[in-house]
Amino acid sequence: MKVLVIGLGGVTNGGKTTLAEKLKNMLPNCDIISQDDFFKPESEVETDERGFKLYDVLDALYMDEMVTSIHNWMKSPASSGVVTEEPQKTCDNLKNVYILIVEGFLLYNYEPLNKLWNRRYFLTLPYEECKRRRSTRVYQPADTPGYFDGHVWPMYLKYKNELEENASMQVDYLDGTKSQEELLSYVYSDIIKELNKLREENHQVTA
Repeated sequence: MKVLVIGLGGVTNGGKTTLAEKLKNMLPNCDIISQDDFFKPESEVETDERGFKLYDVLDALYMDEMVTSIHNWMKSPASSGVVTEEPQKTCDNLKNVYILIVEGFLLYNYEPLNKLWNRRYFLTLPYEECKRRRSTRVYQPADTPGYFDGHVWPMYLKYKNELEENASMQVDYLDGTKSQEELLSYVYSDIIKELNKLREENHQVTA
């Protein structure tokens, strides 16, 4: 049994969740873990001097629990409820390959996660488009006036800059303004290449 752990990170409202769900429907033995499921309750999230709840930082998340969930999945993916039906065109010797897509906005700035990724993708958006999309979403708690400019966007730039300055971090940056179909086609093809590498490795081992 082999596992592939795929990171789908990047900007808020960049299309991470939609892309992850579409990939899950196309890939064999695929499951999703969402970082949003590990937010601390509002009462445990810090508030700054402007009254902004600091949600876009690692301290707002139960990251240890997230790491544990990923490790547990890697140990026993078949028991996670993942669908084991093989999509068309999937080779027989990939039946024992399981894929986990981890999607979230702060995936690559937490050291315990960095050794787990087989592939890292990072969706980007320009400021105006990101702000426009964010304004169409309903959050709980709701964004307060000035929250995007005062906290969300600066934190995105901070963590993105940290990634770009880390020369050892191999990240595939994706333009979130492209159509979902184009993004899906690119990432799907890239993951299939990873699966084919595993297939070749399996063939060499069994040959």
